[in-house]
Amino acid sequence: MAASIILVAVAVAFAWSMGAHYTGACMGMPYASHSISLWPALGAMAILALIGATFASHKVEQTVGHNILPAVVTKGTAIVIVLAAFVLTTIYTKLKIPTSTIQILVFCVVGAGLAIGSKIDWTTIWHLAVIWVCAPVVAVGLGFLFTHLFDHFSPATKLNTSGKGFWPVALVVVGAAASFVMGSNDVSNATGAFLMTHLFDVLLAGLIGGIGLSIGVLTWGKPLLQRVAFDIVKMDLAMASAAQLVQALVVISAVAFGYFTSMNQALIGAMAGTGLARGRETVQWPTLYGILKGWAIGPASGLVLAYVIARVAGSFVHL
Repeated sequence: MAASIILVAVAVAFAWSMGAHYTGACMGMPYASHSISLWPALGAMAILALIGATFASHKVEQTVGHNILPAVVTKGTAIVIVLAAFVLTTIYTKLKIPTSTIQILVFCVVGAGLAIGSKIDWTTIWHLAVIWVCAPVVAVGLGFLFTHLFDHFSPATKLNTSGKGFWPVALVVVGAAASFVMGSNDVSNATGAFLMTHLFDVLLAGLIGGIGLSIGVLTWGKPLLQRVAFDIVKMDLAMASAAQLVQALVVISAVAFGYFTSMNQALIGAMAGTGLARGRETVQWPTLYGILKGWAIGPASGLVLAYVIARVAGSFVHL
């Protein structure tokens, strides 16, 4: 019973940290273009992330819960996995570095699995890795293309950042859709452990994780929202619309097949593509290079930290 309570507490804490971490990925573009103000953006995101997590996360929950470590996982091992991912996500959020909590989580699973000698489904890892490599590259190309398309069909979006008219409303709608997708795509990082241990079914797991996501959005979402909105690429309305739309398309395409990819990587890839459509000078390259380093370090740090914690914990208790 105590292990179950600890697992739920750690999973909710991780979901809270993720909610804060992904505010920029979901509402950064509407906020950057002044199409929506701070608290309406965070409030809408919190509600839609909860709905997405509760009702649209089932396939991804199954992938995390059953397809990486095929055997039933003990609650002790699940606590190690979620704790390691929570610690790393919180550190990256504190440093305002958008990274991939999905990749951190998956490699925490791998690290813990290696430490306890569990069988690992490397085919699933390979499929995920291919998606992770391709998604930001595809997003760069689509961001570049969509920016030029929006300029062609609605030239005013190149200059309009006033928050008036059709495009700002459309951008808020796309940001809202991204918030729903984030809930469905990312909640399993925290609550897939409930399925690994057969603690809860997918609906209850999604609901619990969704509540944690929403609280994180509202209580600690502002720093990364501002980081993504203003510190990576100088955005106009066409660029912001293209970037947010591309991100939603890339991520929801992965979710539809039961896989997950990084909201941050899809958005930042799309933002880079929109920046290149305007010229290299619009991209804040030092900030972007720092984020790329975070993408590289995140999975490796997850594997190492979970492995170390599992080995140390295994010296005292059976995992």
